[in-house]
Amino acid sequence: MAVLVAKRTVSGFSCWRSSALSLRGTLGRSARDAARLPSLVPGCVGHRRLHTEEPVEVDFRRLDGKDEGIIEVLMCRHKARNALGHVFVSQMRELMTTLSCDSAVRVVILRSLVPGVFCAGADLKERALMNHTESDLFVHSLRSLMTQIATLPSPTIAAIDGVALGGGLEVALACDLRTAAYSAQMGLIETTRGLLPGAGGSQRLPRTVGITLAKELIFTGRRVGGQEALDMGLVNRAVEQNQAGDAAYREALSLAREILPQAPIAVRMAKEAMNRGMEVDIGSAMAIERMCYAQVIPTRDRQEGMAAFIEKRPPRYTGE
Repeated sequence: MAVLVAKRTVSGFSCWRSSALSLRGTLGRSARDAARLPSLVPGCVGHRRLHTEEPVEVDFRRLDGKDEGIIEVLMCRHKARNALGHVFVSQMRELMTTLSCDSAVRVVILRSLVPGVFCAGADLKERALMNHTESDLFVHSLRSLMTQIATLPSPTIAAIDGVALGGGLEVALACDLRTAAYSAQMGLIETTRGLLPGAGGSQRLPRTVGITLAKELIFTGRRVGGQEALDMGLVNRAVEQNQAGDAAYREALSLAREILPQAPIAVRMAKEAMNRGMEVDIGSAMAIERMCYAQVIPTRDRQEGMAAFIEKRPPRYTGE
């Protein structure tokens, strides 16, 4: 398996890749080339698999046509309800590294192909076999995965069509935006298991819903449905579940389509400015905004946006 490395910069990511295997190249293939790839994924039919020796628990799909630029990350560990085990986390981390280096990605949607479940959280069967050191190292790997999701250059949307508990909610919290079905159940339930959220939940939940409400939810381990999650600002949009069980995904796709026409470099830099600015004082945040703004000034997209405004036509952004 190739080793891919990403280095963070102000303008996004600079990437290097191994010549042994380029997953980025796979992501960037044309539809004709992709059709020649031999492997299909059990449970994720029609989608290309990332690994040849492991069971596929995380896959992806590149949308085309009017939705070109949208990538769907498909969680499909059916037997374990997308529990965060070694293989699942490894495959998700590899895919996140790949997506961070792909400039063709405009929006990323994380969704589950397991009915009624977004992600059930920790794989307690695997965790029970770990000693203290192994458990600590694995939780560190989980924390790194959440950071990878959070620092993807493009906007990310979690489509919560079912249960998102513990680490499952931490995955969703690492995304920029969240949609949920009213019937979904969300919660950081670690205190009911003698633990606390260890993959970013204790930090990202307060930043999302406020410190006092986050303390209540974490101290009690309480679960909330889609409507309550919307009311408290945990999710951006909530909808009635449909017969197919994918209403939150449909809403996430609608939201992605609203983002898609916008200038991609500007969107990436806006995300960078907000994410980095939230962690510092207002003066430093203004300096970060200035640096990010400077990145979009010389782009062709900025020139196209101005020209489209003057000519009273829709802009045609290319990400350059």
